[in-house]
Amino acid sequence: MSKLQNAMVGAAIAAIMSTPSFAGEHGHEKSHWGYSGEAGPGYWGSLKADYAACGAGTQQSPINVQTQRALASSIGNIEFSYKPTPIKVLNNGHTIQVNYNPGNTMTVSGKTYELLQFHFHSPSEHMINDRHSQMEVHLVHKGADGKLAVVGVMMNTGKALQTLAPVWSRLPYELNKVSLNPGTVNAADLLPANTQNYYHYMGSLTTPPCTEGVSWYVMKDAVEVASAQAAKFSNLIGDNARPVQGINRRLILANE
Repeated sequence: MSKLQNAMVGAAIAAIMSTPSFAGEHGHEKSHWGYSGEAGPGYWGSLKADYAACGAGTQQSPINVQTQRALASSIGNIEFSYKPTPIKVLNNGHTIQVNYNPGNTMTVSGKTYELLQFHFHSPSEHMINDRHSQMEVHLVHKGADGKLAVVGVMMNTGKALQTLAPVWSRLPYELNKVSLNPGTVNAADLLPANTQNYYHYMGSLTTPPCTEGVSWYVMKDAVEVASAQAAKFSNLIGDNARPVQGINRRLILANE
């Protein structure tokens, strides 16, 4: 690669790292944190002052959704307005994050949020009736007021999820490595067929700084992912699920 090409790639990566697509979950942090040992979830709150909510917060995510305790509520349908877009894929050391182009939104309860990025956890972070799924994808959205809304979709072992093909074929294996041209993806293909049956609660980011005030929409129905796809992610990233957090008198609403 020529010096000019190196410079162009470096500039492109720097531009990506400075975009709002890195807001929300799994933003680039200097303080070391992880999923095991003295940098693991039980210690996040003491690693840095900005991470205090990880230990002291009362509305933390993920949670164990007990379906029999969820309150039936007419929250309203979620309108997803996603379209295929070229993507940028980042290995930030904690997950594989796919940054999405502007102009893709979800609207719920009269409020519109723009899709910033989606990323994966293995096993699932949320539990449904005490059970994890093989994986979970989080679609992170941001409203005009800066508030975040995250859609969580369980991924169970089954047939291959074809929309992952362009991402999985170009997984960046180096830390903070960006795949600039992995292809085009439609985030709508990550959603289950029925997107109107979901659980809603107020929670937090599931990684430091564990910021609260995040609106969560956890789909009741799962999508399928091939065991080989799950294994490829796990072999690269390892287990990256924060343990479930206390409900602390929060309401879990079920839209049906």
